[in-house]
Amino acid sequence: MGLFITFEGSEGCGKSFQSKVLYNKLYDLGIQVELIYEPGGTVLGNEMRRLLKKRREDDVVPETELFLFAACRAQLVAEIIQPSLQKGKIVICDRFTDSTIAYQGYGRGIQLATIETINCIATKGIKPNLTILLDLPVAQGLSRKKTKNRDRFEKAELSFHYRVREGYQKLAAAEPERWMVIDATLSKTEISNIIWDRVSQLLDLLHINYTTP
Repeated sequence: MGLFITFEGSEGCGKSFQSKVLYNKLYDLGIQVELIYEPGGTVLGNEMRRLLKKRREDDVVPETELFLFAACRAQLVAEIIQPSLQKGKIVICDRFTDSTIAYQGYGRGIQLATIETINCIATKGIKPNLTILLDLPVAQGLSRKKTKNRDRFEKAELSFHYRVREGYQKLAAAEPERWMVIDATLSKTEISNIIWDRVSQLLDLLHINYTTP
């Protein structure tokens, strides 16, 4: 099996940027690596991504969000994540199951046990080896986003975003061996260096050969 790394965090934390930095570093070292994102990453998933993130006049109930995200995830696991891991590749995913727990669980109020059951079905039991949480104060994160064209989640009320951040912090505290929490107010270079220090240790443990850049 390969190595599965996920990036998590609330709006504007920089996880998409840092996941690309890590991907590029691994790719440049000649390591087989896949970079994917949620929701999306497949033809079906990208169609659902537009539905989920588009600002709408009608309300999308939390349970609908939950099942749409699960459908995207099931397709992504079947098409990309599971086959790539079986081939021994490193898979980097920008958001995964913990986003659903933080956003639809802590944020929207769906029971965590329900989400856990649905996540397990969608992922076929696959869990990340390492989850990197870029923790950032809510106001600072939202200020990094464009004031225009914010998606449906970015435009949610502040209390929602505070609950999401708190949810992430609780998840990380409950499973410290998997989670790596990084202060996202640090510079981009500092953050990428911290991430690489941890990932390179995992590569050594798995005996994945690479040349130190």
